[in-house]
Amino acid sequence: MPASSRYQCQPLTRRQFLATVGAVALGAGLGIHPAPAAAFNPQRLRQSMQQQYGQSGLAVLEEWFAMLERLRGQDIQTQLRDVNDFVNRRIRWVDDIHVWGQEDFWATPLESLGKGQGDCEDYSIAKYVSLKQLGVPGERLRMIYVRARIGRSQISQAHMVLGYYSTPSGEPLILDNIAPSISPASQRTDLDPLFSFNSEGLWAGGGTESRADPLARLSRWRNVIERMQSQGFI
Repeated sequence: MPASSRYQCQPLTRRQFLATVGAVALGAGLGIHPAPAAAFNPQRLRQSMQQQYGQSGLAVLEEWFAMLERLRGQDIQTQLRDVNDFVNRRIRWVDDIHVWGQEDFWATPLESLGKGQGDCEDYSIAKYVSLKQLGVPGERLRMIYVRARIGRSQISQAHMVLGYYSTPSGEPLILDNIAPSISPASQRTDLDPLFSFNSEGLWAGGGTESRADPLARLSRWRNVIERMQSQGFI
């Protein structure tokens, strides 16, 4: 698949993006919901995977469990690298319309790994959840919407990556499904950040102060959290 097509996550139309950015700006001062606990119920996850995706899904889930067990207590660089590699290998990029029959669907890690397919949001969510399960503090992780400039034409398209912040105001490391290695944001000159979020906050551009409640402002993220709860993640 050409690199350009792998950018085409199509997470927001221009109108949707402008509305979301407006919501971020207007959301200052809102209370933030508590972050979901970084825990999971292995038995419920196995049951959910078995019901939805059968033995092939269960096999991938067991690989995920084994990866988490191996990485517990490892240094953060090892955890970031191996989670990034695992998710990038286990999920094949396919547009939402072909996987889910919808223009924009955000999948839980169980759904992405069970299908073995997903787009940029699905990679980022799976990495975020995996690292939180390893005990990485949620405030150090943000899913970042960017405009990605592609090719010589410099056409930009909407895209999502995961950022790891060693400090709240520091430069993030970027985990991306289209790049095999993890790089500091300053080296990803092809990406322009629009806004970022996690379970605790929502930030405009490269800001350091949360501007809104992500669960209130991002319905797709709220739906992912709810489905993860029902599946056994949290």
